[in-house]
Amino acid sequence: MQPLVLYNTRTRSKEIFEPIEERHVRVYTCGPTVYAPQHIGNLRSQLFADLLKRALLAQGYRVTHVINITDVGHLTDDADAGEDKMERAAAERGTTAREIAEQYTDQWLRDRERVGCLSPEVLCKATEHIAEQISLIEVLEQKGLSYRIEDGIYFDISKFPRYTEFARLDLEAQVGGGRIGDVPGKRNSADFALWKFPASGTLRQQEWDSPWGRGFPGWHIECSAMSRKYLGNQFDIHSGGVDHIGVHHTNEIAQSESADDVHPWVRFWLHGEFLDLRGKKMSKSIGNLCVLDDLIDRGIAPLAFRYFSLQAHYRQQQTFTDEAIESAATGYDRLVAHAAELRAARGDCEVSKLEPLRERFWDAVRDDLNAPRALAVTWEAVRSEGLGAAERWALLREFDVFLGLDLQAAIPRSQIAESDPRIDALVAEREAARARRDFAESDRIRDVLAAEGIAIDDTPDGPRWRRG
Repeated sequence: MQPLVLYNTRTRSKEIFEPIEERHVRVYTCGPTVYAPQHIGNLRSQLFADLLKRALLAQGYRVTHVINITDVGHLTDDADAGEDKMERAAAERGTTAREIAEQYTDQWLRDRERVGCLSPEVLCKATEHIAEQISLIEVLEQKGLSYRIEDGIYFDISKFPRYTEFARLDLEAQVGGGRIGDVPGKRNSADFALWKFPASGTLRQQEWDSPWGRGFPGWHIECSAMSRKYLGNQFDIHSGGVDHIGVHHTNEIAQSESADDVHPWVRFWLHGEFLDLRGKKMSKSIGNLCVLDDLIDRGIAPLAFRYFSLQAHYRQQQTFTDEAIESAATGYDRLVAHAAELRAARGDCEVSKLEPLRERFWDAVRDDLNAPRALAVTWEAVRSEGLGAAERWALLREFDVFLGLDLQAAIPRSQIAESDPRIDALVAEREAARARRDFAESDRIRDVLAAEGIAIDDTPDGPRWRRG
């Protein structure tokens, strides 16, 4: 089997992937901050991590995949200023932070499942790992890497000489451009909070006792502590969005490598690009959100969004428009229709005829998860006149191990019976007219429905109607 090649952000190059532990891959993916609805841009980052996991499994590896839920400590400003996003959301809605977290965690989990993402081996919440975070901060304190100021305990980046390496940072330019703000008392503008104290006079819902006083953890320490618990002091792959490179992942590296005296802490870093909404990054802060239910309300299947995502490489920014998602929905429906026709195919497969397409498909997957190329090979297989139905179906079943489009069970839109009491009654009247051979009445009812944009398909299982 050919090796898997992945683009490593740490080295800015494609590298052959080999795990630290033979045949076992340990992966950490940054999950959501659950203070608001998780939009389809958030889902895209999960879909790319899912493709990674599927590719690793197809290579024969055992995978331990950890995803975190940030339900405390993520402030509204990268410079450790502003409000905690969970606390602010709870105050705005007049509810508790826990209720907010549960609501949007449930939505995120449901949406992940609906777009075909495999479940992680570990799903961990920041609020359930406070002890691990405090323990890690204590290690950093004992090594002289932290200091205390009025609003919290901070990591001193000057004690970590490699701080700028991962993201190729120019800290002076960032300060000059306002990229990193300032908190009174910080020794360096890029120093980041490990533990925060509540502002004077502020009543918080989420705070805990610690050796430094009552407070709450910083965002970055959460991922370091939880990955350390479930994956060890070094592991194979860390994935997330490109927006995490310069701050969150840089800070994770600084505190983790310093605490455990390891380098590199993570061997491969993979980052997915943004989903672009008509020229703007999809963002909660600017309010241009589209959630999966919005697509479903328009008649677009969740897996059609997965198909849409497969059309662009994970390291490419992808533009979302109404036309693009409708086109993807049509493409997905056509692929499902082909699959539905082939499922019943029987007969022997001539392996030598399958190999060229199999090889090209898996070569695309092993080339840094090149989903668009793999999808193109899938369509070649479907349309190949040199293959029999059983051979085409064998390829589709195999390819779907990576694509995750549920080709063994999905139903084309044209075969999904809609339901509306009035229209159902008219269709039943038409069927009764046909049964008594009153074709004039049957045609009249059909014309009435057609005027409303309703098409009727007469199938061996009875009539089915759809909005045509």
